[in-house]
Amino acid sequence: MKVLIVDDEEMIRAVLREYIEFEGGETDEAQDGMEAVKKCRDNNYDVVLMDVMMPKLDGFSAVKEIRKFSDIPVIMLSARGEEYDKLFGFELGSDDYVTKPFSPKEVMARIHAVTKRTGQEKKAHDVYEFEGLKIDMVGRNVYVDGKRAELTPKEYELLFYFVENAGVALTRERLLNQVWGYDFYGDDRTVDTHVKMLRGNLKEYRKFIVTLRGLGYKFEA
Repeated sequence: MKVLIVDDEEMIRAVLREYIEFEGGETDEAQDGMEAVKKCRDNNYDVVLMDVMMPKLDGFSAVKEIRKFSDIPVIMLSARGEEYDKLFGFELGSDDYVTKPFSPKEVMARIHAVTKRTGQEKKAHDVYEFEGLKIDMVGRNVYVDGKRAELTPKEYELLFYFVENAGVALTRERLLNQVWGYDFYGDDRTVDTHVKMLRGNLKEYRKFIVTLRGLGYKFEA
């Protein structure tokens, strides 16, 4: 496992580097968003730990640039724990969000959850078709009436989980635990926000994601 640590504070990079390398991982470092984008273009990483508040280019902007050419898992690190910041990060394509001060053990648990989840997706070999909706699990592509839909990594994972559990009533809590990969400490409106964005991208095929009032959602096709 190779991790890119992006933070303008040397002490934080050192602590994370120590824990990652202690568990047998490799690390690389960047001090700002611009350096992070360049390194992601030139190297292959399994996951990126991205601080939000940095000079030259902030973490949110860096993720936006990285998503133009890579779907590498990104975990945001920030001293700001407001729900708006978390949702904004998810909308840009980040996979997880950890609030400072954090426990290095918690960060490691998030890294393992994200890499395990994305690794499982790469092993999938199924292509699903529901009327004009086509979902290519291997290529991580979704097509709506033959046109590729631009989904964030989290929207893709959410749709993937819906399809794998077609016909099953899924509570918001279950979706948070399974799609986000850990026990989510926050407002379960996060699920509703992502479902809304996903439905928007699926256009008329949004009908396949059925709302179960007071419970959650179900994929029916």
